[in-house]
Amino acid sequence: MRVKVCGTTDPENIEALLSLPIDYIGFIFYNRSKRYIGKKNLGEWIQEHTDLFGDVKRVGVFVNAEVDEILNMIHDYQLDYVQLHGNESAEYCAELRSYWEISSIRKAKVIKAFPIDEDFDFELTRPYEGKCELFLFDTNGEHHGGNGITFDWSILENYNGPTPFLLAGGIDSGMEEAIRNLSLPQLIGVDINSKFELEPGLKDVEKVKSFTDLLNPV
Repeated sequence: MRVKVCGTTDPENIEALLSLPIDYIGFIFYNRSKRYIGKKNLGEWIQEHTDLFGDVKRVGVFVNAEVDEILNMIHDYQLDYVQLHGNESAEYCAELRSYWEISSIRKAKVIKAFPIDEDFDFELTRPYEGKCELFLFDTNGEHHGGNGITFDWSILENYNGPTPFLLAGGIDSGMEEAIRNLSLPQLIGVDINSKFELEPGLKDVEKVKSFTDLLNPV
């Protein structure tokens, strides 16, 4: 089960997280977020410490951003994935991919986030198939992610599309066994954020370590 730690802003904290068995680390480029990375000058630090990331993929989280902004951040932060957490259309996702196919700029993969509640229609995901490498199913809440609220995971039994997904939304320690026991063929990992913080943008490294150890016991 893959683990994505999202909403990091502090270099020392990031370095500590990179010593753990995680697969993705997320940086939020949405200026209304409490974890907005724009307040921190991390681009230069990331470029100088690329070797620290190893196989951990860098994910930039955007909300209804202009394409040019995303392309610039992919370059500046050496992003491997772009996570779209707003109302971005399937055509928008295809447009992003088209830039990477016709130019020599750094290429990134696309994650499309969907806000889930009991009324969500999974047919809405179908236009995005083939345009995104991953989906992310998060709680439909007040904010674009980081709400700290869990939705009813049984709703995901209605998803039968081919695109693999990450589970998000209020995931906390103590949920490891329940997550492992989910029978959802396309579930490949989880996205953790607000429940693992000492303060917005600063993760509790020991709590993250305990979670990863219990989620994927040796």
